[in-house]
Amino acid sequence: MIAVSEFQGRRAAFMKTMVPGSIAIFPAASEVVRSRDTHFPFRQDSDFYYLTGITEPDAVLVLAPDSETPEILFVLPKDPHEEVWHGRRLGSEQAQAQSGVNACYETSELAQQLPALIDGHSDLYIAFDQFPAFEQQLNDMLRTLRNAPKRGKIAPEHLHDPRPQLHQQRLIKSPAEQQLMRKAAEISVAGHRRALGFVRPGVYEYQVAAELQHEFTMHGASGVAYGSICGGGVNACILHYTANTDVLNDGDLILIDAGAEYAGYAGDITRTFPVNGKFTKAQREIYELVLASQAAAFEHLHPDSTIVRAQEACIEVLTAGLIKLGILTGSVKEHVDKLSCRQFFIHGLSHWLGLDVHDVGAYQKGAKPMKLAAGMVLTVEPGLYFAPDDQRVPEQYRGIGVRIEDDLLITAKGHENLTAGVPKSIEGIEALMAQARRQQGQNYAPQR
Repeated sequence: MIAVSEFQGRRAAFMKTMVPGSIAIFPAASEVVRSRDTHFPFRQDSDFYYLTGITEPDAVLVLAPDSETPEILFVLPKDPHEEVWHGRRLGSEQAQAQSGVNACYETSELAQQLPALIDGHSDLYIAFDQFPAFEQQLNDMLRTLRNAPKRGKIAPEHLHDPRPQLHQQRLIKSPAEQQLMRKAAEISVAGHRRALGFVRPGVYEYQVAAELQHEFTMHGASGVAYGSICGGGVNACILHYTANTDVLNDGDLILIDAGAEYAGYAGDITRTFPVNGKFTKAQREIYELVLASQAAAFEHLHPDSTIVRAQEACIEVLTAGLIKLGILTGSVKEHVDKLSCRQFFIHGLSHWLGLDVHDVGAYQKGAKPMKLAAGMVLTVEPGLYFAPDDQRVPEQYRGIGVRIEDDLLITAKGHENLTAGVPKSIEGIEALMAQARRQQGQNYAPQR
């Protein structure tokens, strides 16, 4: 887990980026109504959690580096009645110990204390358009300060968005974060291996999703890091398919994109494999092409390289392969220049990974792509998708969708594949599925 000293260091690092005479306010997330008086499971705002380690709703962090008390946290008060119904609260003393802030008060004091804390600061850091209810309160406070100059009140003249610098800070994962991400990846691997052994004709996509979630939770994850994609057959050609309602048919592929969330950090793996345990010739050809393009991208994922370089290598392999299979005609250079493969590889190669599955941090520094550095974690996920009615594509490939995704930690010497534990060679996939069938005996094909 993350030590208190690390949360303190994160706040100190952010405060060093603030302009003199400024104050920063970070609200926590609030609970979200699911229906009437029930709520979705609470998930803390990632920025607030990164700075405090607090997982309760409606808290507020105030940072004012030039003040006598640079760090103040407001949290929900202890309340026996509420805690009987909804669970224990930290209270101010425990929240202060857990976060390591200089001072901690109950949120009941926020309305009185926050205007006084803001008063006199020339600049305010706040991520507007994120938490409307809190922002309305804050706007009322700022309006009051602006309308009281004769009483010596001074409202901030300049507003800043804290996210650009904070998100660049989050881009480099500390050793403690790296360990948590290894664990998230390890649990995600276990779920995918379980799914490989479970899938067979007659199973429903939602049952595969249930197997994944069961394995994630049994290994200590809080649940899924995002809605699991379990797309059989042509559903694999829908990039963010989450309905998971269809039956898996003999002769089809299934594309599973799923990851566990552990201690706030996300895993994100995609594997594509045959429902019956054996790739057809056409499936094998497309799959091997995608796998080769991922291997080409891996060669460029190291410090001082860029995601753009990796993507260029990936596109060159995909383009040459599509020409070889007769899906494109012409020269490799011609189609690379035109990015012709983008008709079938319709998403990016990579995204940052961390507290958010599509994690924060810039992909460019000015006009140039961001250089990779040790401590960054990213996905590598090439794919090819051929719509079932696409007349440009030879018939044997129509309706095939393949994506292969791994999570890579950039290290000083290159990279570490955190999710290598899920087989992705054709031989490895077929062997694991065959072994599972031998162990389980007769096919398991439950009915609705």
